[in-house]
Amino acid sequence: MTRRSCAIYGVGIVCASLLIIGIGLVVTQVFQTLIHNRLKKEITLTEGSRVFETWKNPPPPVFMQYFFFNVTNPDEFLVGAKPIVSQVGPYTYREYRPKENVTFVDNGTRVSAYQPKTFVFLPERSVGDPDYDMITTINIPAVAVMNKVKDSFWKSSMVSIWMNSLHVGMLMTRSVNELLWGFKDPLLSRIHPMNPEIDEYFGLMYKKNGSNDGEFVYHTGEEDFMNYGRVATFRGESELSLWTSEQSNMINGTDGSAFHPLLSKTERLYIFSPDLCRSIFMEFEKDVKVKGLPAYRFTPPRDVLASKEENPANEGFCVSPKECLGTGLLKVSVCRKGAPVVMSFPHFYLGDEKYSNTIEGLDPVREHHQTYLDLNPTTGVPIRASKRAQINILINRISENVHLNPNVNRIKCFVQTVVIDDVSAAKLHKLLLTVMLVSNSPLVLVGLGAILLPVFIGLIVCEYKQKATLYTLTTRATLPPLHSNH
Repeated sequence: MTRRSCAIYGVGIVCASLLIIGIGLVVTQVFQTLIHNRLKKEITLTEGSRVFETWKNPPPPVFMQYFFFNVTNPDEFLVGAKPIVSQVGPYTYREYRPKENVTFVDNGTRVSAYQPKTFVFLPERSVGDPDYDMITTINIPAVAVMNKVKDSFWKSSMVSIWMNSLHVGMLMTRSVNELLWGFKDPLLSRIHPMNPEIDEYFGLMYKKNGSNDGEFVYHTGEEDFMNYGRVATFRGESELSLWTSEQSNMINGTDGSAFHPLLSKTERLYIFSPDLCRSIFMEFEKDVKVKGLPAYRFTPPRDVLASKEENPANEGFCVSPKECLGTGLLKVSVCRKGAPVVMSFPHFYLGDEKYSNTIEGLDPVREHHQTYLDLNPTTGVPIRASKRAQINILINRISENVHLNPNVNRIKCFVQTVVIDDVSAAKLHKLLLTVMLVSNSPLVLVGLGAILLPVFIGLIVCEYKQKATLYTLTTRATLPPLHSNH
């Protein structure tokens, strides 16, 4: 065998080997399985893992924006007219939320932590000075007290007398700072000596700057990557005892800061929210990109806050038949010391139109009022998020002297946003590039085999032509000369 023939056979063997091995690895997804198994081991809440330090102290800045609804027709509203409101804001705060007292429990399969939240005002991102900007809104302490005593003629009469003597009405005008962080309320101060459990101070975020929601215990994800970051217990309990059904009291999902890797578009993501006193779910909406990073956008569908008629599973969130509101609302009095607090999305987005139609000045728009999570599907890392909610007060017929129309009155809405920082984005880009190269390495073998294939074919063709030419010359050389008849 000539050296040329050996080269042809060698190229053919190498080409066939590359194609067979490469195609085999692509079909069996060996390398993809290896890199996915590696991700499952590295994305765990364990010391030294790739994500543990960033889980304890998230580097991306979190911004909390507060918007208030200012009642612009207070006199007319108090005698039963339709309220007219204007939205004032944002008042923006940088939110710091490191995890503290991080301790491994249950033989290292779970980790407990507290998450204190601290808020720092950012004037450059705000519309005004919260110390001086005044808001006219529902007098929440007065409504809460009247709601509490409405079934007792004597108690309600006494509260009415106190309110008149203190010149306290159903509306109040307070600064943004007072509404958020607290003020000494005259009516509560009158009640406090008789009932020390009632605080003299009121604020929507009163005592929440520097506080935490309680102890969370999380699954580390070592035993099952699908449990990564999932809440095991909250305040020492594996389920709530607030609602009327087992399903409603379940603590499902994560706290919204971590999700398992290798996300699917078909799965539901559950999040436990202490603000809502319940778990909610989100579903895939669309593919997006953030800073060049691919992400799946998950959003809560209408079913989450649907009425029991639309979604029978939500009947468990009705503590009593009277507590059942329409689609888009959730009464959370059970975890607000009995105050008639109702949660919704801003401007009653995804809610029944009857709620937004009873107030002039509301305009629910998906782009401005939708809650969403943009998660990288390979790692489960949140790369952008926007949590949007609205706090409302339910006003019932509470006194013959009060002529307010029974409705749900908005107090404020808030928007909590976070976008992955540039340093973390660069690290994630690098990781995703590594995952892509390793997962697609069999395609390199297929590509090399595909490149060698035409070379191999070309060599065979050349060899064939050379042999054909040599055969022709040899044949001519061996033929006897032709003699003329002349």
